[in-house]
Amino acid sequence: MTVLYYIILATYILVLIYITLYCLVQFQLLYYYTRHHRSENKNSEKPTPKLKGVDLPFVTVQLPIYNEQFVVERLIKSVCAFEYPRERMEIHVLDDSTDETVGIVAKLVESYSKDGFKIRQIRRRDRKGYKAGALKDAMPLARGEFIAIFDADFLPRPDFLNRTIPYFQNKKIGVVQTRWEHINQDYSLITQLQALQLNVHFTIEQQGRKAAEFMLQFNGTAGVWRRQAIEDAGGWNDDTLTEDLDLSIRAQLKGWEIAYLEEVGSPAELPSEMNGLKSQQFRWMKGGAETARKMLPVVWRSNLTFNKKLHTTFHLLASTIFVFVFMLGVLSVPLLWVLHDLDLQTNMFSVFIIGTFSIICVYYVANVRNEFTNPSSSLLKSIVKFIFLFPIFLAMSMGLSLHNTVAVVQGYIGKKSAFIRTPKFNIQNLRDSFRRRKYLQRKITWTTALEGGLSLYFIFAILLGIRLNDTSLILFHVLLALGYGSIFFLSLKHLDLK
Repeated sequence: MTVLYYIILATYILVLIYITLYCLVQFQLLYYYTRHHRSENKNSEKPTPKLKGVDLPFVTVQLPIYNEQFVVERLIKSVCAFEYPRERMEIHVLDDSTDETVGIVAKLVESYSKDGFKIRQIRRRDRKGYKAGALKDAMPLARGEFIAIFDADFLPRPDFLNRTIPYFQNKKIGVVQTRWEHINQDYSLITQLQALQLNVHFTIEQQGRKAAEFMLQFNGTAGVWRRQAIEDAGGWNDDTLTEDLDLSIRAQLKGWEIAYLEEVGSPAELPSEMNGLKSQQFRWMKGGAETARKMLPVVWRSNLTFNKKLHTTFHLLASTIFVFVFMLGVLSVPLLWVLHDLDLQTNMFSVFIIGTFSIICVYYVANVRNEFTNPSSSLLKSIVKFIFLFPIFLAMSMGLSLHNTVAVVQGYIGKKSAFIRTPKFNIQNLRDSFRRRKYLQRKITWTTALEGGLSLYFIFAILLGIRLNDTSLILFHVLLALGYGSIFFLSLKHLDLK
């Protein structure tokens, strides 16, 4: 039994070390991000690139969609409102839909075509390759020197092309990516927590990596590709669920650069119900693992510097953090017996508090001190809101760790699965509702059932800690119980069981 105790203790410490390293890497990106903004403030006179006169490049706007009857109309209207000459732009709706969306798109295309827009609906016989397949199949039909891509849930602003295309005057730029904004951020606690996390990626991570000259990524939407960069990197591949990350890495290994525009926001709708969020998380986590499995050997064989290879590795392995969070939670319960029977004190783990401090700083800067994600709120109000939301965010992230761990493991072992779209319901304010049976999940999954079981497991851990007179992990177990319990409850609540 003593040997087993030491195995549990050693494993727990190794898991803590990995999580702490991840947090410190995030903190390093915060350092680069902060340094970048200080430099920007000193050089505030730096001009923004502008389009040069009449020599405007031809742009193809691709809109890959699948069964998006609630949001496709607003997407097409937004793109047709671009302040860019109609004769220098074409719009391709890559429509793989199998429902009423097909007819909605057809009517919109007919109407806008009569108004002089170069717009067409492109249909395929099947969804082979899903989104990546649609983008790949549509490439021969595109006339544009540059390819702008938007998912169905986006509402790009009229000046989008005018603010992104000028950056391609730098011949090294292969991609221009903009920051996601959230039109329904305040709809519910679920959307507020998503915004909290996404704001970190679209400030600290993206801009921090750019400032440090590390690899960053195209986020699949709200960005523009140079056609030559796509072709030079080998085109769109459908062997991962994150075709955007995959192509980003391949293009940068070919020498192309990504321009990230933190100051240019592209509004989009966040998933408003739990099962839609979980399907999105599953796709991102599994796709990230698939891309890591595919591209890490290529990265380490490349001529990148060791520092860039190391940070690209942490970037590609980002989804594995959920595996370690899941392990940390599960192991923390037998750890109570280990500490009690071996007469050890939890202060031996105090050094790892540096990881918690680091991640708090990252999230604080991204959500409270950032002029783009928090442009108008008073500082005091923002701090109070952050203090309220951040612990809930930690709990919900822990609660998603089982679901995401399954996705990551499947990605690394090479188990293939379909590209499950994240349904959107045109949720823009509190009066809107996603309670439309169409597109809602109808079955209880085994992971949801197990999430309910894990909630009980951590309630038991709270009681065990009290019984053993060791309350050092009680806050951790409370967060875990709340996290898994909330995920379980909301997953059931948001099912369509009728």
